[in-house]
Amino acid sequence: MNDPIPDQQPNGDDGFDTEIDPETEERDDAVIGRALKWSGVALAFLLCTGGVTAYMMTRTKPPPPVKETKWMPPAKRVLASDEIPEMKFTDITEEAGIDFVHENGARGEKLLPETMGGGCAFLDFDNDGDQDILLTNSRRWDWEQQPTESTAKMALYANDGMGRFVNVTEMAGLGIAAYGTGVAVGDYDNDGNVDLFLSAVGRNRLFRNTGGKFEDVTGQAGVAGDKDSWSTSCGWLDFDNDGDLDLFVCNYVVWSKEYDLAQDFRLTGGGRAYGRPQDFAGTHLYLYRNDGDGKFADVSDDAGIQMNNPATGVPMGKSLGLSFCDFDDDGAIDILVANDTVQNFLFHNQGDGKFEEIGAISGVAFDSDGNARGAMGTDNAHFRNDGDIGIAIGNFANEMTALYVCRDGDMNFSDDAVSNGLGPNTRLELTFGVFFFDADLDGRLDLFAANGHLEEEINKVQESQHYEQPPQLFWNCGADNPTEFMPVPSDKVGEDFSRRIVGRGAAFGDIDGDGDLDVLIAATGKRPRLLRNDQQAGHHWLRVVLQGNRSNRSAIGAWIEAVVGERVLRRQVMPTRSYLSQSELPVTFGLKDAPKVDKLRIKWPDGSQQELNDVAVDQVLKVEQAK
Repeated sequence: MNDPIPDQQPNGDDGFDTEIDPETEERDDAVIGRALKWSGVALAFLLCTGGVTAYMMTRTKPPPPVKETKWMPPAKRVLASDEIPEMKFTDITEEAGIDFVHENGARGEKLLPETMGGGCAFLDFDNDGDQDILLTNSRRWDWEQQPTESTAKMALYANDGMGRFVNVTEMAGLGIAAYGTGVAVGDYDNDGNVDLFLSAVGRNRLFRNTGGKFEDVTGQAGVAGDKDSWSTSCGWLDFDNDGDLDLFVCNYVVWSKEYDLAQDFRLTGGGRAYGRPQDFAGTHLYLYRNDGDGKFADVSDDAGIQMNNPATGVPMGKSLGLSFCDFDDDGAIDILVANDTVQNFLFHNQGDGKFEEIGAISGVAFDSDGNARGAMGTDNAHFRNDGDIGIAIGNFANEMTALYVCRDGDMNFSDDAVSNGLGPNTRLELTFGVFFFDADLDGRLDLFAANGHLEEEINKVQESQHYEQPPQLFWNCGADNPTEFMPVPSDKVGEDFSRRIVGRGAAFGDIDGDGDLDVLIAATGKRPRLLRNDQQAGHHWLRVVLQGNRSNRSAIGAWIEAVVGERVLRRQVMPTRSYLSQSELPVTFGLKDAPKVDKLRIKWPDGSQQELNDVAVDQVLKVEQAK
């Protein structure tokens, strides 16, 4: 209990009553007044001090004095000695008789497959020694197709040997309608006729060449794939070295019209846009083993090529580009798959029918910062004429084309695109088809890129981007130059080459028998472009056509070395390259001013070797494998 308050006395029934002396009250009032006065002074002082402090702590600091730094322009990469040669290309599409127009089905709904375009191929389907042309086609969507409308079909053009073409699609048995994407060319039954595989949105197709005409053998072969699949690049290879060609097929994403429309993709500040691959689920790849009786077995799972996300267990691949190469020279062909917005795959062939995926540990899965890119087409080659093998991968806009290089087959790749100058010259474009070829026949492999965006209205939201984009040709200056691949300017390559196009698939082949390599570019929803190579350097050349006996008849996977003085030019028989496309089977060596090839060494897919000495130049040389 507390003590009573002083000067307080009990009074009455209800508590305490206080009596205060008047003098005491006056004195106390004076004391209280003085206290209140000084308290006010102190409070005012504190408020002023606090305000000043707060102002000093929160006031905007004056900018530092401006210091002028002398601007230094970036050092220009220039050629050490040689100048870029003139390499003119002429657009002969119309005069050559190519009247094809690609149909992508686009009618305003903006469905993702409409953006991806189709492929093309150079092939000798009738065995007359010249390069014919095939162009894949899509079609109007089934729900929009009217009974009275003509149905879009792929197109096969026969070459007259001089670079003029006749449409023989119906006559050859290829007048079918499908939402086609890619094509693969190879003689899978070893009867001397190249067969065709067509990838598609929906069921894929296999056409057996019976001697200039094709029959659909998809059902009996067992290679149609799932009815709701979206297959893209495809190619033939002999992965098990048994002498016949197996089939590899890339698949893109899980897609349906309903899911696509439900996402309601939009351009910034605009209408509906095409969707991003990130918003669609990934898929698995197909590997079909040729069992030698016209039938194939799906060994995708057993072979180890079905890649799942380790965190979620769902399919990881979003595959668009495909190339084959025995990167470590162990006698078993490996597989490179370029994926869109997820890591690239490198399947190392173990030689026992199985593959190990080593993309990340080999250095080809990501860019130098560890990021996945929007990868499209791909190719590989010994572009330095030494032990180095390069893998080129075309990527999305504002992403450089990759140039992964491994030395002497060690399977450890580094991206040399920045260090050798290629990367900065490819950053702006959206690249689909990409391949190595010797455009000027000087013995060094140059690099071609087909470019084009996905959105017709992209320029409204990105000033630096355009739907139609010019293709690019990069001249190989040699590894000793600071810039190894120099972009060939328009005045050197020609206006026909440099005109903008919505480029997709692309391929090369000699259409007129003059020894240099011509170029075909496929476009989505538009006409293709056939470019005749009119370079006038006068360089010598050698074209080699191989026929396998113990190896597959097409000799796909064989390596050919041309020893020319101190140079060794190494090329692979491999039509699968670029994007959705196939280049010619014959191998072209540019020889510059060499009067002969000192030695020609052939390493067949089964490991056997042949050698020829003192081979004449400027000819087509046919070599049959010893039986």
